[in-house]
Amino acid sequence: MTFSTRRHFAATLFPALAVLASSAAMLLPTAAQAQASIIIKFSHVAAIDTPKGQAAEYFKKIVEERTKGQVKVEVFANSSLFKDKEELEALQMGTVQMLAPVPGKFGPLGVKEFEVFDLPYIFKDIDAVHRFARGPGGAGLLKKLETRGVTGLAYWDNGFRVMSANKPIRTPADMKGLKMRINSSKVNAAIMKAGGAQPQSLAFSEVYQALQTGVVDGTEGPLSNLYTQKQYEVQKHVTLSYHTISNYVVVANKKFWDGLPANIRTTLEGAIKDATEFNDSVAEKDEAASLAAIKASGKSTVYAPTPAEMDLWAKTMMPVHDEMADRVGGKAFIDSVRAASAK
Repeated sequence: MTFSTRRHFAATLFPALAVLASSAAMLLPTAAQAQASIIIKFSHVAAIDTPKGQAAEYFKKIVEERTKGQVKVEVFANSSLFKDKEELEALQMGTVQMLAPVPGKFGPLGVKEFEVFDLPYIFKDIDAVHRFARGPGGAGLLKKLETRGVTGLAYWDNGFRVMSANKPIRTPADMKGLKMRINSSKVNAAIMKAGGAQPQSLAFSEVYQALQTGVVDGTEGPLSNLYTQKQYEVQKHVTLSYHTISNYVVVANKKFWDGLPANIRTTLEGAIKDATEFNDSVAEKDEAASLAAIKASGKSTVYAPTPAEMDLWAKTMMPVHDEMADRVGGKAFIDSVRAASAK
């Protein structure tokens, strides 16, 4: 090959190599791309200033700090991304990575044992709830979710549930004929029927308008939701029946959770533990603060049943345990929950 031929060959080859190198560079991830953040979408239906709302924001804060930005948590509060009837399907599909629904939401998913939390008066106080939920029984329930593509992470407190309506409800008999909003739990439906009420299942985001327009006559739920959702403004009467616990189950999409790098997953587990402690401390204070604020508003009267009336509430509701036994795992399971929660 002559010198002029070699010069022509080089002039032809080197630009071609440059083009190939440029194309290859476009295909290879840059260092910045390789370090792209892991995104966690955390959807929930409560207001940002509820215990759950605050705990979700706290979780976001400590996760992003501890992972130095390797994990970004996007919190969608107040049903801004999905309504409560949509969110579990979105989690299973991987559209969101984390949720914190009420236990009763797992009944339609096929893990009906979670509805044991909805049984009336099965837990005498929050310590009894913790003894069960934080022990082998609660851990066993979380494990059952894995067959549904869900990883159970923790239980978050939200106080005990109360009744509210536009007429005084002092005893269960006062509920007769009232259309009362509930979540999708079959146990909650049985509770309402035990008092002679007509249960109406509605999405959480629709409750205020339904109460305001008279689509339903009343509802039941924790004081924090009654206050932050301003439901007390369209309910003349609140009764401190404290008939069942209001809590949440923090869950993740199993495929996403299992696919995380081990060190990241360990960090997230630590953050969940700390966020749980934060949530529970906030819930205790928030329940008292919400009650005081509702009383101070003057828009809704608050009635505390007498000891005799509380006995009547419990006596009226206790048949729900036998009625729902087969649904929530059987009488033996209910007995084990009682035993685990007892001192």
